[in-house]
Amino acid sequence: MLARNAESLYWIGRYVERADDTARILDVSVHHLLEDATVDADATSRQLLAVLGMTAPEGASLDVRPLTDLVAFSRDHSGSIVSSITSARENARVAREVVSTELWECVNAMYNALPDRQKQAKRTGPHAFFSFVEERSAMFAGLADSTMSRDDGWRFLVLGRSVERVDMIVRLLMSRVNDKPSSPGWVTVLRSAGAHDTYLRTYRGALDARRVVQFLLLDRLFPRSVFHALRQAESCLEQLDHRPTARVGTKAEAIRLLGKARSDLEFLRPDELLVALTDRLLSLQATVREVGEAVSQQYFHSVPWVAWTNAEVSL
Repeated sequence: MLARNAESLYWIGRYVERADDTARILDVSVHHLLEDATVDADATSRQLLAVLGMTAPEGASLDVRPLTDLVAFSRDHSGSIVSSITSARENARVAREVVSTELWECVNAMYNALPDRQKQAKRTGPHAFFSFVEERSAMFAGLADSTMSRDDGWRFLVLGRSVERVDMIVRLLMSRVNDKPSSPGWVTVLRSAGAHDTYLRTYRGALDARRVVQFLLLDRLFPRSVFHALRQAESCLEQLDHRPTARVGTKAEAIRLLGKARSDLEFLRPDELLVALTDRLLSLQATVREVGEAVSQQYFHSVPWVAWTNAEVSL
């Protein structure tokens, strides 16, 4: 596969996942701000921007409207929903010969619908816009599953999606590391990750910080958990590396980084989960950056990975 096509597929996976996760997070946060008058809108908005790695505007008080304009509709920030969908569509256009017709039509239709959906959101509220992005992202994932051969192109797409998913879940958990174990903020994290219903069925309704962190970091069956995404990304890289198996050590830096992060989680004792959680999450965040650089250098013959934001979560 041509390096430019591989790179485009990798970034399509990342950008669609980024748009989906950002829509989920923003939808939950906006509902929280609108339904609870006791919430400090400015502080909550700035905390959300910190989670997403965006710089809050100086000197202005933030609430639902400016928060949505920045995180959902801004074309000046690569982490916004509109920018992510635009970038996904451009990468799909560049790699048109390796993207199925159904997949291209899904991304292109999502992109073309943005102006009307954005106008509607400003008239009636943003929930319908977020739902549209989530539904289209789910459609994209389903079409990729059903129309793409399980070849290298598929692996690069899933690799990008998995790496982005790790980054976003880590950011969500970072936003709540200082909360009390019984804080309602942990429910917000579950809802933002699309994990609330599955979590309740898994733990029979019991809610506390340790279980939430355990579910989102370590669960082997939930596809949005960090462990599951790391293992999926590692599997994609192992299949992409066609060189002879090394007798000692690993074959490539990206696989080594992912394998180490996965094994650190896999053999972590549950009672140690909340010990030094911040350091563990920061380490995972650094691993995502390093994996991106390693993949770019090994497969795309390009400069190190350019992050969608240079800011780290610091709360």
